[in-house]
Formats: sequence, structure tokens, C-alpha cells
Amino acid sequence: MELRGIRGPMGGQDLKCQGLGFGIQTTGVATSSIISAVQQQDYSASVWLRRRDKLEHSQQKCIVIFALVCCFAVLVALIFSAVDLWGEDEDGITEENCSKDCRVVLVENIPEEISFPGNSTSHVPLSVGLYNLLDQAMRAVEIVSPLWFLNSSDYESSFQPAARQGRALLSRLQGLKAKGIHLKISSDVQLIDSPELKTLDKHYAEVHYVNMTALTKGHLHSSFWVVDRKHFYFGSASMDWRSLAIRKELGVLVYDCSCLALDLHRVFSLYWGLQYKDFIPSFWSKRLFALFNRDAPLDLTLNSTKAQAYVSSSPDVFIPRDRSTDLEAISRVIMEAHHFIYISITDYLPLLGNTAHRYWSRIDGLIREALILRKVRVRMLISCWEKTDPLTFNFIWSLRSLCMEQANCSLEAKFFKPREQRDGSLQGINHNRFMVTDRAIYLGNLDWVGNEFTFNAGAGLVISQPEGVEDRNSTVVEQLRAAFERDWFSRHTHTLQANKIPICNKHQINRMVPDKSKHQDSGLAPIRAREHDNGPAPIRNGPKEDGLTAIKTRHHDDRRGKISHQGTASGLMPSADNYQERGQVKLSHHDNRKQMKVNHHDNEMEPPSQSAESSGSREISNLSL
Repeated sequence: MELRGIRGPMGGQDLKCQGLGFGIQTTGVATSSIISAVQQQDYSASVWLRRRDKLEHSQQKCIVIFALVCCFAVLVALIFSAVDLWGEDEDGITEENCSKDCRVVLVENIPEEISFPGNSTSHVPLSVGLYNLLDQAMRAVEIVSPLWFLNSSDYESSFQPAARQGRALLSRLQGLKAKGIHLKISSDVQLIDSPELKTLDKHYAEVHYVNMTALTKGHLHSSFWVVDRKHFYFGSASMDWRSLAIRKELGVLVYDCSCLALDLHRVFSLYWGLQYKDFIPSFWSKRLFALFNRDAPLDLTLNSTKAQAYVSSSPDVFIPRDRSTDLEAISRVIMEAHHFIYISITDYLPLLGNTAHRYWSRIDGLIREALILRKVRVRMLISCWEKTDPLTFNFIWSLRSLCMEQANCSLEAKFFKPREQRDGSLQGINHNRFMVTDRAIYLGNLDWVGNEFTFNAGAGLVISQPEGVEDRNSTVVEQLRAAFERDWFSRHTHTLQANKIPICNKHQINRMVPDKSKHQDSGLAPIRAREHDNGPAPIRNGPKEDGLTAIKTRHHDDRRGKISHQGTASGLMPSADNYQERGQVKLSHHDNRKQMKVNHHDNEMEPPSQSAESSGSREISNLSL
């Protein structure tokens, strides 16, 4: 029994042990729970870390995407804010559905002082053509003009009855609003105080000003109209009463030609969108891209005759994609000429710069190449007016010298002399700016001066027609050629003579007199007075190695200077010859004898053709250009 009692406790111990074992098992469960909890916490931490990494990564992605979106938005804003656009679909006119069956009419303003023979070529008066264009308007008229001066002063009107044409045109423009026609005008900011533009603005016209001084340091010289993006006028005339009265102007009216009018409208839209901008956009809107250019011209029908045409513009910084520059257009027309090149221009001066002149060969070199290499006949008709630079005649003489003793080389030059009034003002200035060849015409808004194409805004129109057309008289090329030849053979033009500087006006005479105290009353114009500054020098021979030619030339110049001084000091007034026939100053009998001596001395010198260079570099170096 005791043993059992002992076992009892032993059994109890066993039970206790068993109970202890059970307790140990209970503690193991708690430990595993702790371990699992730790593992679970570790898992949760790893999950949180992974989520945090993903969150940081997604945040980085969002930042990058946001930055890209912002950059894209800024880029889009720059593109679409580069030029403000008018309209959304350009009245539904596209390159596919526009009209190519067109009609062209030449328009001119011939002042009353200029007369031609009765059987000579004549065209529609400019004022009549512009009125007819306004009669065609249904929705919108867009005008670009370098001047707005349609209301002449009372003094000018009293002497020019034709000045009423300007006031009549201004009245017609004011009446467009009553017809429900939208008038839009783009002009230079320098004309912001123009009374005409202020008047039109009060009559609900919309006027935008381009700050050309800030953009290119130049001016807006473009001159054209676009009516309903269907008809247009392009030419030399501006919105100035003088262009409708006392200046000789030429242009074209093109009807029912929405393809070409739409392309010209895009040039207008470029000016229109530059309002209030003092910088040139880096990106141009797609709606400003050219539809046609010199490499891909528009194939159309003009007056029932096949033709090609495109619009060009200047300067280079105003050229959107696919637009040809004016210089490219001029270059193409000159290079494609086979037989002749006729040029009628107000000013011709292949120089660049205002003070320190540099030779600008872009056009001058093309003419030299056409003369020497391709044997194309060239005629140049240049205006001789109050703003003619005397250096112009040096370059013309240089071109003429190329053809001396050269077979099949022909360059002829004349200047158009306007009528001089009693007060010294000039009327009948030839303001034409065009070129015609045997294949094409070029109408422009800029004079052929280096600064014009570099800084000023202008446009050009090129029309070419095939040579195999049966009725050549109906083509615009032949019509413009006839107009040029009419002017060329008229009594208002005068041949440029060697070693003689045409006197274009009284103001030029005063500028050329070296000593005003001695010569102010005489009115003489010594040829060699300050030849490098204010007037051109005749073409001279270059010095030879032995120096004999240079000595003879200097002696001859000194002698001529003495003769000129003696003639001036004698108080003889130059008697004005009939410049409509000769266009030069006629000296008195006493001066003629002296001039004959000078000419005799000239014969002793070798002819200029023996030392003239085709590039004209010698003449330029003599002028210190």
C-alpha cells in the first residue's frame, strides 16, 4: 500500500510531469504564435516597404509625366501663339477645291504729264480697277499698304485735280461696313497716327499694326489687296493719292483665282498675327505655310492660256515653310530667261549698309552672268528722281562696260525723267517695280537695293507662260513686255551716256556743289565734286605698273577741275536743254569749247573697255565700298 502510495505521488509526479509536459506544450504554442506574429509583422513591413518603393516610383513617374505634359503644353502654346489666326477653315477653301481658271488684267496709273502716242499700249486705269475690285467684294477685303495718305492737302489739291481719286477711294472703303463687308488692314506701326486709318477705324475697319522697327529694323513695304480670298490686286501702288494721280504705277488684277488668292491671304495673315509682337516667332502656324513656290508652282489658266504662278516674300526671317523668298524668285526668273530681260525699277543700288557700304551681288551678279555667259539681252529702265543715289550710275556703267568689245553682249540702260515743277518737286515718277523676260514676269514691292531685301517686308508675284502659245498677245507676259517697250521708246526716257551723270533734280545739284558760297547762285553741278561721297565717278582705267596711266589720268582730272572751276567762276548759267529729248544739261558756247578740249584729251587715253573687269570689283574698290 505504501508502495502504491509512493507510486501514487510518482504517478502524481507523472501526472504532474504530464501536466508539466502539457504546460511545456502550451508555452510552445505561445512561442510559435510570437514567431508567426513576428513573421507576420516582418511580412507586413516588407509589404509596406515594397508599397513605399512602388509609391515613390509612381510619384517619380508622375513627376516625369507631369513635366513632360507641361513641356508639351508650353510647346503647343508656343506653336499656336506664334501667329494669331483668323478663321478656322479659311472659308472652306482648300488646295483641292480652289479655283484655277483665272482672269488677269493689267492696271496702270498714267499721270496727265506723261503722254504716249495714240496707238501705244494702254491698260485699265488703276482707280477704275480698284473700284471694280471693291464691287466684287461680298464678305471681306484685306489690304496691306506701306502708305495711307488718300486725303491730299488743299494746296496739293488746288494744283492736282486728279487728287480727288484718293478721297473717292477712301469714301468707298468707309462704305464697306454698310454692305456687311469686313475691312481688315495691316500696316506699319509708324502709321498709327494716320488720319485715314483713324477714320477707317471709326467706320468699323479692323486695323493691325506691325512693329517692323523692333522686328527687323525695317519697314512694311508690301502692297496688295485680297478680296474674299478669291480676287486680288498686286502692284506698286500704295494707298496714297499720289499713286492715283501723279505717279506712274503698274499692277495686276486677278479674278476668280482662289488658289493664288488663298496663298496671298496667308502672307496677309502673317502680318496680321504679328501685331503687338516685338520678336519673330520661332515656329509658324501651319496655316501660314506656302501652298506654292518656285519649285512647285501653281498650274492654272490665265485668260484661257496655261500658266504657272506663285507668291514670294521678304525678308528671310518672315519666311514660313515652303515659301520662296523674293531673291529666289528673281533669281529663277533671270536664270530661266533665254532671249531678253527687261527691268523697270525705281531704284537700283547693289550695296548693303547705310554708312559703311558693302557690295551686294545677289542680283547684280545674276545680271552679269546672263550677259556674259548666256548672252541674254538686258534692258534696264531706272527712275531718275529726287532720291536717286548717284552711285547707281556707277554700277550701270560697270554693267555696260562688260559688253564693250564683246560679241552678242547687249546691256542698254535708260533713266525715266519725270517732270519738274516750278517749286522743284517732281511729278510723273516711274514707280514701277517689275521684270519681264521671254518666259515670265516678276512683280515686286521692293526696289532692287540690298537693304530693301534684308530689312523690309515685301512680296512678289511670279507668272510664267510657255513660249509655244499661238496668241502671244493675250498673255500677261506679252502685255507687260509691250508696256515696257512703250516706256522704253517714249520721249520721257533718256539714254545713260558714258562719263555723264544725269541731274535728277535741283536738290541734287545743290548737294553736288562743293562750295556753296561760290556756286549757290550758279547752279552748276561739277561732275567730280566729292566723287566718293555724294556723287559717282566716271569709269576710269586702272593704274598700270609703269605708272604712266595714273599720271596721265591725274593730270587730266586736274585740268578738267580747272576748266570746271573757270566755267563756274565766270558766272555762266547752264541753259536747260529740252530734257524730254536729251535729258542732259547743255552748257553755253564758251563752256562747249572747253568741253571739246577735255574730250580731245580723253581720246588720248586708252578706252575703258581694256581695263574693265566683269565682276565690277575695280569700280567698287575705286569707290571705297
